[in-house]
Amino acid sequence: MSQRVSIGRYYSVASPIHALDPRTKIVVATAFMVSCLAVTDAMGLMLAGTFVLAAIALARVPIDSVIAQLRPVTFFLVVTSLFNLFFVRTGNELLAVGALRITTGGVEAAILYTLRFLFLLLMGSLLMLTTQPMALTDAAERLLTPLARLGVPVSEGMLVLSIALRFVPTLGEDARAIANAQIARGAKLEGGRFRDRISAFIPLAVPLFSAAVRHADRLACAMEARCYTGGTGRTHYRELRFHRRDAIAAVAFVLYLVALIAL
Repeated sequence: MSQRVSIGRYYSVASPIHALDPRTKIVVATAFMVSCLAVTDAMGLMLAGTFVLAAIALARVPIDSVIAQLRPVTFFLVVTSLFNLFFVRTGNELLAVGALRITTGGVEAAILYTLRFLFLLLMGSLLMLTTQPMALTDAAERLLTPLARLGVPVSEGMLVLSIALRFVPTLGEDARAIANAQIARGAKLEGGRFRDRISAFIPLAVPLFSAAVRHADRLACAMEARCYTGGTGRTHYRELRFHRRDAIAAVAFVLYLVALIAL
C-alpha cells in the first residue's frame, strides 16, 4: 500500500533542475500550470508538452517515478476525458450508440482538456520530486513574506505545510505495516465487491488515525521541549540564494510564454 503513496517523496539525484533555487522552481511551476489552462489548440499542447518533458529529462528523474505520483488522480483524468467525449457534441458525428454520440468536437475536447490537466499535474509532480519538503516550505515562506506585514501568519502556515509534507511518506509506511498485519490475520483488503472493499478499509483507517495522532503528540512534545516559538525572527539553517542557472531557467520560461502567446 505504501507504494501507492508517493506524493511528497523526494528523488535525490544531481541534475540542473535539482540545483535551482526552490523559489525559482515554485514560480516557474506555478506559472506553467496557469499557462496550461490557457492552451486551446494542438500547437499549444505540443509546446507545453515539449516544455514539461524537457524539464523531466533535465531533472534526470525516471518517468515511472513521475507517473507514480499521478496514480491518485488517474480516475479524475479518465472521468474528465469521458465527460468531454460524450457530452461535447459539436462538429461532425463519428459514432452513435443509443443516446450516446461521439463527435469530432467531443474527441478534440477530450484530448485537449485531458492533456492540459496531465501536463499541469506532471509539472506539479516534478516540483515535488526535485525539491525537498523543507526547501519547498522555506521558499514559499520567503515568497509570501509580504503577506506577513498584513498580519497573515505565514510562518505558522508554512510550518503546518512542512509537517504535512514530511509525514505523508511516514503515514504511507504506517499504512503498509497495518495492511500487512491485517492480511496476516486473514483480512481481504483487495478484490471483491465495492462494499466489501469499503468495509475492509475500516480496520486500516482506525489504527492509521491512531498512529497519526501519536506522531502529532510526539512531535508537539519534541517542539515544546526545544522551546520552539517560530514567527518573526526565526532563522534558517540554509539560506536561499539565486544563481546564474536560475536566471537561465527564468529566461527559458519567458521564451516559452512568448511562444505560447504568439501561437
